[in-house]
Amino acid sequence: MKLTERRIREFECPVGKKDVLLFDDEQKGLGVRATASGRKSFLAQYTFAGMKRRIPLGSCSAISLAGARNAAQAILGKVANGRDPAADRKQAAADAKRKAAHDALTLGALLEQWQSLRLAKKRKRYVSEALRAVRYAFAKHLNAPAADLDRTADVEPVLDALTKAGRTAMASRTAAYGCACYRWAIGKGKLTANPFQNLSDAPVTERKRVLTDAELLAIWQATAGPGPFNAIVRMLALTGQRRQEVAGMTWNEIAPDLSTWTLPENRTKNGATHIVPLSAQAQAIIKAAPRRERSGTDPELVFWGQRGPFNGFGKAKASLDIASGVKDWRLHDLRRTLASGLQELGVKLEVTEAVLNHKSGSRAGIVGVYQVYDYAPEKRAALAAWGERVAAIVEGREAASNVTPFRAA
Repeated sequence: MKLTERRIREFECPVGKKDVLLFDDEQKGLGVRATASGRKSFLAQYTFAGMKRRIPLGSCSAISLAGARNAAQAILGKVANGRDPAADRKQAAADAKRKAAHDALTLGALLEQWQSLRLAKKRKRYVSEALRAVRYAFAKHLNAPAADLDRTADVEPVLDALTKAGRTAMASRTAAYGCACYRWAIGKGKLTANPFQNLSDAPVTERKRVLTDAELLAIWQATAGPGPFNAIVRMLALTGQRRQEVAGMTWNEIAPDLSTWTLPENRTKNGATHIVPLSAQAQAIIKAAPRRERSGTDPELVFWGQRGPFNGFGKAKASLDIASGVKDWRLHDLRRTLASGLQELGVKLEVTEAVLNHKSGSRAGIVGVYQVYDYAPEKRAALAAWGERVAAIVEGREAASNVTPFRAA
C-alpha cells in the first residue's frame, strides 16, 4: 500500500495489540509504526547479513512523508554499498558516549575524584601537598581531558621547567604524585595510560645547606621586630620543626607551663604524635606572642596571620633575605642547621632524629618497630643546649658552662 498523509492519519493500532506496522509500496523499506498509545513514527527496515534491521526515523508529526522517504532511501543506499546503518548508529552513539566521558574527566575532575575516593584516609598534609603540587605545575591542563595529558608533549616539559628553576625536588615529588593519581585511575578503569611513567627524571640533588653562625646571627637580628613571621623563623631555628608545624601551632598544643609543645598525629609528616621540649629561648617567644580571643571554630593559633595561620612566606622570606643579607638559603635549612648543630654538640644521632621526628635512619625498619623509647630527657637536654648555643651566638659570648656537654657514644 502506498503511504499518503491521509492513510497515515487514519492508521491506528488495533485494540489488543501493542503496535502494528504499515509499509510503503513507493519507497522500499519505509514503514509507519502505530502503537497502542496512539503514537506514530516512521522507520526504515532492511536486511543485512541475513538479519532484519530497523532504524527509527522520527515521529510522523515531526517529519514529513517526503522527508521519511528520502531518509529511507539514503539508508538503503548505504546497505547497497555493503554498510550496516544500524551498526553504524550504534557505534556512533557509543563513540559519542565515550567522548563525553573522555571530555568530562578533566585533569581537575580526576584530582577531585582521587582526593575523595582514594586520599580520604591519607594524612591531610600529604593530601594537601599532593593536590597543590599537581594543580600548580599543571594549572594550564586542569580543564583539559586527563587522558590527553601526554608524557612527551606535556609532562616532561613541565617537570623540566621546574628543574631548570632550581626546584628539582619539587619536580620529583610532582611526578610521584601525578603517577600515583593516574595509577589509581587506571586501576579504576577510568584511564588506560599513565603519562607519568618512564619519565627521564633528573636525579634529585640532596640539599646540604647549613647556616654559619654569622648567617644565623644575621637572620636572628633581622627578625627582631614584631609579627608572626619573625616569631615563626626564630621558632624554626630553636626547635628544628617543619614550617607548617610551627605556623599552625595552637595554644592547646602548648603545656600550661610552656615546657613542651605536643604536635598531634594529624599535624606531623609521619603521622606520629610528637612532643617537642621547649628551651628557655623558645618559651620566651611564645610568652611574647599576643593571644587572641577564639572566634567560632577557629583554632587558637599562637602565630596569627591576617586570616588564620600565617601563609605569606614567599614575600616575607624575600624581605628577610634583603634585611639579613643571607643568600641562597631556605627556611628548611634552619632545620638542617639545628641537626648539624646538635651533632657538633655531641648529641647522639638517634636523639637528633627523635628531636626532628624522623622515622628514617636509625629509627627505621625493624628497629623502629621495637624501639619505643621516646628520648624525652635527652631531647630536652639537646634542645636546651641548642637554645643556649643560639643565645650565645646572638649575644656574642661563649655558651654557658652550666649546660651539660654531650659526648658521642
